[in-house]
Amino acid sequence: MSASVEIVEVSPRDGLQNEAVQVATRDKVALIRRAVAAGVRRIEVASFVNPRRVPQMADAEAVCAAIADLPATRIGLVLNRRGATRALQTCVDELGAVVAASDGFGIANQGRTSEETVDDAIDILSIARAAGRSAQVTISVAFGCPFDGEVDPARVAAIARRLAAFQPREIALGDTIGVAAPGQVVAVMQAVKAAAPGIPIRCHFHDTRNTAVANCWAATGAGAATLDASIGGLGGCPFAPGASGNVATEDLLYALHRSGVATGIDLAAIIATNHWLAGPMGRPLPAKLAGVPRFPPQSKEDG
Repeated sequence: MSASVEIVEVSPRDGLQNEAVQVATRDKVALIRRAVAAGVRRIEVASFVNPRRVPQMADAEAVCAAIADLPATRIGLVLNRRGATRALQTCVDELGAVVAASDGFGIANQGRTSEETVDDAIDILSIARAAGRSAQVTISVAFGCPFDGEVDPARVAAIARRLAAFQPREIALGDTIGVAAPGQVVAVMQAVKAAAPGIPIRCHFHDTRNTAVANCWAATGAGAATLDASIGGLGGCPFAPGASGNVATEDLLYALHRSGVATGIDLAAIIATNHWLAGPMGRPLPAKLAGVPRFPPQSKEDG
């Protein structure tokens, strides 16, 4: 087990994209600034996708314009050349491409087959490199698809092998609908590490079936360099039936910090952000840590 792990905060993008309440640009900016003040150093700030398909992300450029001064790596999710071009006109430091491990999800999410999404990601990697920006790729539904069912680890490994030839910053494994279990996480990671040696692995887990923290722990033990998490446990995909919230940042930090794994993020500040964010969302957020007494009672947990 590593002594430290990097956390990518995804609440401003993946956390909000499926919410029915339209969150104001000023509140998205405040959320990003709060996360960075708490110690987050990589953060998904927006997605550059068709606003008719994902209305919550229609203000991507406005959000980016308001956070150009932040001392953190700003990630913009893009699905194709058009999205990449938009993102490169902003302060985004890193493009995040998305590949579907199954045809069913690729068609639903991107209107493309699995292989076509790989082609698109390779194009995005090339565009980013030419512009002097970083880029990484997430393999979505890497542990199971809502349309096609089980996903063979060999399929995920084959995608990773093809992507590795184009040297992404990292390859992320996405449990888009929250079906993964710890043993499966280790098996898929082993297959991907063998197929793409030397490429760092990031993991992205949803907590649909209450396995996300356990999956994060298994992934870290298996060599994941980075984990995604979302303040409050917000999250979901508009095109993945049954997908629910991401692993909550505060719940994950508690498990990691109490186990001696450093993150550099202030847990108390993240919990305070949860309480603040409940206002714009109009409801309490699902993360467990925000609603329980602090432990140890008089100790600051600062990762």
